[in-house]
Amino acid sequence: MFNLEKFIANSVTSRSVSMFAADIEANKGKLTAEIKGKKVCVIGGAGSIGASFIKAVLRFEPASVVVVDLNENGLAELVRDVRSTEGLYVPEEFRCYTLNFADPIFERIFREEKGFDIVANFSAHKHVRSEKDKYSVQALIENNNIKAKKLMDLLCIYPPKHFFCVSTDKAANPVNIMGASKRIMEDLVMSYNTHFKVTAARFANVAFSNGSLPDGWIHRLQKKQPLAAPSDVKRYFVSPEESGQICMLACILGNGGEIFFPKLGEEQMLTFSAICDDFIKAEGFSKIECNSDREAKRYAAQMSYDSDTYPVVYFQSDTTGEKAYEEFYVVGERIDMERFISLGVICESTRRSMDEVNDFLLELEGIFQKEGFTKAEVVESIKKFLPNFKHEETGKNLDQKM
Repeated sequence: MFNLEKFIANSVTSRSVSMFAADIEANKGKLTAEIKGKKVCVIGGAGSIGASFIKAVLRFEPASVVVVDLNENGLAELVRDVRSTEGLYVPEEFRCYTLNFADPIFERIFREEKGFDIVANFSAHKHVRSEKDKYSVQALIENNNIKAKKLMDLLCIYPPKHFFCVSTDKAANPVNIMGASKRIMEDLVMSYNTHFKVTAARFANVAFSNGSLPDGWIHRLQKKQPLAAPSDVKRYFVSPEESGQICMLACILGNGGEIFFPKLGEEQMLTFSAICDDFIKAEGFSKIECNSDREAKRYAAQMSYDSDTYPVVYFQSDTTGEKAYEEFYVVGERIDMERFISLGVICESTRRSMDEVNDFLLELEGIFQKEGFTKAEVVESIKKFLPNFKHEETGKNLDQKM
């Protein structure tokens, strides 16, 4: 039987033990002191990273955990997962709510609960495919930035001791709107650091996370459909377990204004096609590399269920917002590589003020309110706010790919 966790350890991360295990053990006392008996609120907790963060935090026995997410089915699976995991502490007060964190109901929870000790926000549009046209761009920015500001204003009324918001390596020298929105998010949340402690983390692709390309391969196999992958772009990868752990470490151990990232070297970057080769082998197939989507779909349709070969299509990336490689920090950011074993820390970065961020978000809202606004208008506005935003429109997007 195919074991996904074992495959990730052997063929993606090349780590049988979490790279953050030593840092967790070295800081066990502080993690326990800051989490045990505390009230935790996790926004976007049904996603791969949010769920992993919850499982990491539960090992330190919080008094209560409140989870909100729009994905009702994901919340149901989260509850089943944590309650089915041997040795995992689950407090009596473990509550999940299907709602948007910008809803009045969410404000009511904060008001009646009198706030939380730890708040972590994982609610985000995280896929580059989330920017194919002006409607998807508006939805992305509304979620990642405009609604996030409403959350920060709410937290000023009920300030937590620890606030964490997940970022991405795509926020460093961004080339896509998603990455730019997360860089804007960093400026936004960090501008509240004078009101309560704010930390973030930039990290790599989470191997086989919900909605990711590798996760899609599992669904393609189940439906006897071909697999597709770019052969040129290189990415860093962490395991699902590691993704939640780095967020917990940043949230609890970070000083206000800091951004954490994993210490991964360039030699640890992989192409999706290389992972797909190993995935095909692990599933017991020999690959048949096809020259086109059409050829691959025809091969899959004619393939018997006991076939020992499987069709794949590898291609050069030509969609808007793809970068040949990712990076965790940029020139001008002050980095501390000594404080932790497997974590680097961005201690200082050039940030825009709260007034500058607010003015920019008002400018974006003004664009969205115009009849017939264009995606290009939004891109130009972002370029003025982020001078290093290198967006190039190719006219092609990931929704046009298998």
